[in-house]
Amino acid sequence: MKTKISLLIAMLSLLPVPAFAHPHIFIDAKFEVVSAPDGSISELRNVWSFDEVFTSSVLMDYGKSGDQALSASELKAVGKTVRDSLAQYGYYTNVTSNGKAVPMAKPDAVEANYKDGSLTLTFSLKPEQKTFLKGTTIFGIYDKTLYTAVDFATDNDLTTSGQALGRCKRKVIRPNPKEVMAENQAALTSMFFSDPKGTDYSLLVATRLEVQC
Repeated sequence: MKTKISLLIAMLSLLPVPAFAHPHIFIDAKFEVVSAPDGSISELRNVWSFDEVFTSSVLMDYGKSGDQALSASELKAVGKTVRDSLAQYGYYTNVTSNGKAVPMAKPDAVEANYKDGSLTLTFSLKPEQKTFLKGTTIFGIYDKTLYTAVDFATDNDLTTSGQALGRCKRKVIRPNPKEVMAENQAALTSMFFSDPKGTDYSLLVATRLEVQC
């Protein structure tokens, strides 16, 4: 039986881009870049807390007891579904090193928890190939389809750790959507949003962490 999460992922490839003008799933996120002793990226730690509506849909599809709770085995099933389904979307993780995209490997596991009415997913990603923190590295957690909104409540929700990162400068970039629209008015046409390959609008408005080493 297809689950709610599987159906939502499937919808991403079936619906036209304009349908994503307004997000349907909302995530409060925390993100941490961890460096290795040799100055490379060790891992990217993610904690995602989902909105009540999406959490309720997961409860209905995975909770067999009907007691508004999820057992350990049910939570494990949720984590496995997300791990498998979001692989094609890179787990909404977009990293560039000096302008070049850095692909991420599939996480070992996605840990799901349910507490106080919210579904939370915790997982770590590692680059497919060793990537050193040299020059400018930009980290963005956003859904290119605009179906899911990923929000960082404060700049402190995007952090770095590891001795190698101590020599680097970091800043959080929070674009103003109105300014983005004004500056790119000529490019943001209906044809732009209807491109079946997706658009760069999500990148223009996404909160990002920039690290310079």
